[in-house]
Amino acid sequence: QVQLVESGGGLVQAGGSLRLSCTASGRTFSSYFMGWFRQAPGKEREFVAAISWSGANTYYADSVKGRFTISRDNAKNTVYLQMNSLKPEDTAVYYCAARRSYSVSYYGHEYEHWGQGTQVTVSS
Repeated sequence: QVQLVESGGGLVQAGGSLRLSCTASGRTFSSYFMGWFRQAPGKEREFVAAISWSGANTYYADSVKGRFTISRDNAKNTVYLQMNSLKPEDTAVYYCAARRSYSVSYYGHEYEHWGQGTQVTVSS
């Protein structure tokens, strides 16, 4: 069992940056693919980014490529989402998710564990 807690959300001006953190409990963190999803009010949840067990492979939604960077520090049981050049359309609740698998998934229902979410608001 893995418990996930996100932090680092807040209010930022368009063009600014934020770094989200997700800290996991348990002793098998390195066995999980980790993902970030987001959901804005009135919209469906969407995939943002994912990272493999070792951090060697990363995956991004087209909407955030070149602006967001996912990384992980297994020694700290933490995954990060560095968000640069933020746009108002990035405003959403961001969720950290974990999937015990050797392959990536872009679909939320295939992830086993979820954090509580952290609000990111980008002003114009």
